[in-house]
Amino acid sequence: MPGGRLDDVDRRHIAAGLAEGLGYAEIGRQLGRPASTVMREVTRNGGPDDYRPERAQQATEQRARRHKQAKPPAPPIPDNAHGRDPEAVAEFTESFTALLIEQGLPRMEARVLACLQITDSGALTAAELVERLRVSPASISNAVAFLEQQGMLRRELVPGARRERYVIDDDIWLRNLVASVQMQNALAAITRRGVEILGPDTPAGARFEQSAEFVVIVGAALRQAMEQWRERLAERSA
Repeated sequence: MPGGRLDDVDRRHIAAGLAEGLGYAEIGRQLGRPASTVMREVTRNGGPDDYRPERAQQATEQRARRHKQAKPPAPPIPDNAHGRDPEAVAEFTESFTALLIEQGLPRMEARVLACLQITDSGALTAAELVERLRVSPASISNAVAFLEQQGMLRRELVPGARRERYVIDDDIWLRNLVASVQMQNALAAITRRGVEILGPDTPAGARFEQSAEFVVIVGAALRQAMEQWRERLAERSA
C-alpha cells in the first residue's frame, strides 16, 4: 500500500527492478514510493548487488518482533521502609520523573535524580543505581556527570571503601540555583559585549541591550531567592 510499510510483493518488485537495472527513482515511481524509501530498503538488506526479497522480508519481520518484545524502562525500585505503598511510590516516581523531563532534564538524568530523591539516604552508588534503574553503568556515568555539572548532586567516597556514591541533600536546589546564577552572569556579560560590538543605536544592538536588561533582572531575582533560602535554613538551624 503506497505510504504504508513495504510488503513481500513490494520487495519482489524492487528485486525485479534492480535486476532490470532500474534506478531507485524509477522503482519508487512504479511503487508509488519515494526514491529514498527504496534506497533505504536496498541499502539495509545487502545493497543493489545482493538484495534478496525473501531475506529482506524475514529481516523486517524479525525487527518487528523485537520491537514488540521491547519493554519500557522499568521504574526504580523504591525503598520499602516506613510502611510505604510500593505501587504509590512507583507511580509518584514516574510522575516526578515525567515532570523533570518536561522541565528540560534529559530522560536518563531525570530518572537518576528521581531515584536519588525517593531514597531516604539520598545517596546511592553507581552499582545501586544500575540495579534500581536496570540500565547500563555507562548510562549512569553519563547522567551523573551531567547532574554534577548542574550542581544537582555531589560525589563522596563510601566510608571504608574505594568506590564513590552520589549524594543529594537539602542544598540540591540551592546549588542548582548557584549554577543558574553563574550562567546568567555569563549571559549578561556576553549580551553587554554584543551591545558594544553592534552599537546600541542599531536594531541588532538594541535587541541585545534589551536582552541584557532582562538577564540582569533575572539574575538579581535569583540571587534574592538564594539569600531568602539561606536565611530560612539559618532560622531552622537556630
